Amino acid sequence: MVACARMNGIERFVLISTDKAVDPVSVMGATKRVAEMVVQASSIYHDDCRYSAVRFGNVLGSRGSVVPTFMRQIREGGPVTITDRHMTRYFMTIEEAVQLVLQAAAISEGGEIFVLDMGERVRIIDLARRLIRLAGLVPDRDIPIVEIGARPGERLTENLAVNPLVPSVHTKINIATAGFPGPVTMLDSVAQLGQLAAEGDNPGIVGLLQSLSAQSWKGGETVHLGDIENKVTWNSLD
Repeated sequence: MVACARMNGIERFVLISTDKAVDPVSVMGATKRVAEMVVQASSIYHDDCRYSAVRFGNVLGSRGSVVPTFMRQIREGGPVTITDRHMTRYFMTIEEAVQLVLQAAAISEGGEIFVLDMGERVRIIDLARRLIRLAGLVPDRDIPIVEIGARPGERLTENLAVNPLVPSVHTKINIATAGFPGPVTMLDSVAQLGQLAAEGDNPGIVGLLQSLSAQSWKGGETVHLGDIENKVTWNSLD
């Protein structure tokens, strides 16, 4: 997509990212972080396109949101299933997310990872109870709530950044200070991922994604991809 934008003279390119890209512990999060780095590295070319990424949490009512699942379970009489009563997530509405993404694109100078102000974290169990009450029912009496346990690679809490955020000109949009490898390293790594995928080498893909996303890159510096200590449990591609 970055290459197509460059070839067709696109003026602004925005990657929709996620809080799962922060210190990723799953393949999904790692792919998002690598995509962010592709966007960051592309900004070094200084062409006419302004590349940026916008990172935020969950959007209420979007595809994959927990809310439609809860509503369906309530309509069916329950139970409402949650992974862990201590799990929290950031939430915002579709309208707010869309407007802030467009405004982030407008203020971009190129190469930023914008982080939207998501407010306070919400406990998933509290969200489930609220939806049950909105349906005119009583939690744990009319509709039971059942814990089913977190899935592999699923964290109890998500963060929007590792380092302190830098304010932008917009009060609801901040900027993450995240390093990235140089364009040559990034292009080589993406090509290597493509080759591993063509070969069906799942362990190789996971290992390279982990190495790319877990290193503390200095901005724009080309760094050798050495072995790093595996401090997290990674999901397989299966």
